[in-house]
Amino acid sequence: MNDSILISLSVALGCGLLIGIDRERRKGSGPNRTYAGVRSFALASFTGALAQMLHPALVAVAALLIFALTIIHYWRERADDPGITTELALFTTFLLGVNAMENPAVSAAAAVVVAGLLTFRSPLHHFFKESLTELELRDALLLAGAALIVLPLMPNTPVTWLAGANPRRLWSLVILIMALQAGGYVALRLAGARLGLALSGLASGFVSSTATTAALGARCRQQAELLNACVTGTLLSNIATFLLLFIVSATIYPAALATLAPSLLSGLAAAVTVSVISLFAHQTSAEYAKPKGHAFSLTQALLFALILTGVTAAVAYTNTHLGLAAVTVGAAVAGFVDVHAAAGSVLSLGAGGMLKMPELLLAILIAFSTNTFSKIAAAYLAGGTQFAARTGLGLILIMLATWLPYFFT
Repeated sequence: MNDSILISLSVALGCGLLIGIDRERRKGSGPNRTYAGVRSFALASFTGALAQMLHPALVAVAALLIFALTIIHYWRERADDPGITTELALFTTFLLGVNAMENPAVSAAAAVVVAGLLTFRSPLHHFFKESLTELELRDALLLAGAALIVLPLMPNTPVTWLAGANPRRLWSLVILIMALQAGGYVALRLAGARLGLALSGLASGFVSSTATTAALGARCRQQAELLNACVTGTLLSNIATFLLLFIVSATIYPAALATLAPSLLSGLAAAVTVSVISLFAHQTSAEYAKPKGHAFSLTQALLFALILTGVTAAVAYTNTHLGLAAVTVGAAVAGFVDVHAAAGSVLSLGAGGMLKMPELLLAILIAFSTNTFSKIAAAYLAGGTQFAARTGLGLILIMLATWLPYFFT
């Protein structure tokens, strides 16, 4: 017997033992004990592996045997519990044993998943029956449908009547915004308003700080009592903006880091400062930690995506008709959409020797500034006057701190 066969047989036996342990703990004892335990599961998996090793036809015979024994037990017992989890788990374990002969790693991983589903039965039942609301389930299905059904059907080429926008990328942005809103909703459920939205804002800022601003603004408009938490999450998303700018610069044009570092570090320090002040200066009552309403707003996501599409068209027009002489103008317009994309374009020109360092720094600072105003506009449109005022103050302070080293060089 070679090593690969020995490993496969060992994995098959291990799969049966792992899944069988849970069933053994739940089968009870005495005449009322339920069907199959650790030995039955181990034997079923091992039998599947042996049948596959000896002859594929034996797999069908063994499967029929396990199926027949299960049917006989079912009709003999006639238990009041109509569940068939153990019976399905036994047959699944048999299949894992069969598969272990060809793909032991897959069977081992699948056995862990099956054992986890069986072991965490009570928490899963409680979550789906008690914790998950019908509205949340509908929102989850809507998000899944948008990502898994609608997105693959979208054309992946620019469309003239959409100002040259790519429908698939546009719909991807819609999904992104809905996912960001849903992420904030889940964070609220798990960690409460104060920490939940803060963590959500910081994490989603690595995807899009502007989209995060719109998503948290929509959450604030829906639940005005979460104003402080939404403002904090929005400000924290700017920390991710600076970290990503460092990464973009180091990737595209490492030599520019020395020039950009003072401004980026100054802005990062300001973002951390205003975020920490916002986090600890305002307390959110625990009674408001539970979110209400939908997990996301489809209308808000669509509106925001359309606005960004219009700005993208303006960027394309500017770059096409004004050329290299209008790099600063192009960077400013691009900053309305995404500061990282604008910075990447400018850094690429710098790496190609088309821009000097002072011009490069100025263009990126201008792009950052227009992106700041874009966030303030998104905050107003999504969250209203109060959210925009609180968020805008922090964003302006961060922007001024980013510009400060430029005036002292």
